[in-house]
Amino acid sequence: MSAGRWAYLLHLLGWGLPVLALQLGLLARAWGRRFPALVRTVLPPALWVTAWLVLGDELAVSQGVWAFGEGSHLGVYLWHVPLEEALFFLLTNLLVAFGLALFSKGWAWRAPVRGEST
Repeated sequence: MSAGRWAYLLHLLGWGLPVLALQLGLLARAWGRRFPALVRTVLPPALWVTAWLVLGDELAVSQGVWAFGEGSHLGVYLWHVPLEEALFFLLTNLLVAFGLALFSKGWAWRAPVRGEST
C-alpha cells in the first residue's frame, strides 16, 4: 500500500492510534477519576524523550548518517527531521508509558492481600 506523501503518516496512525485508544480506554476505566492525573504525569517525560530522540535524529541526518526518502512524507520538518518521524517517537513513547501504567495497575490488582496465601 502506498499513498505517496501521506504514506508515512497514514501507516503511523493506522498502526498506533488503535492501540493507544485501547490503552487509554483501559486506563480510564482502571484509574477512574485519577486518570487525568495519570495522563499529566506521563506526558512530560514522554515529550522530553521524544525531543531527545528528535535531536538524535537531527544530528544523524545533518551528519549524513542517514536520510529520509523524498515523496514518502508530507515535507514538514523539525530541522531536518520529518514531522512524521517526531510523531512516531511520541506515539511510541506514549504506548510504552501507558503500557507500563497498565501493567503496574494490573499488577496491583493481582497483588495478594497481607495474610492471604498465594
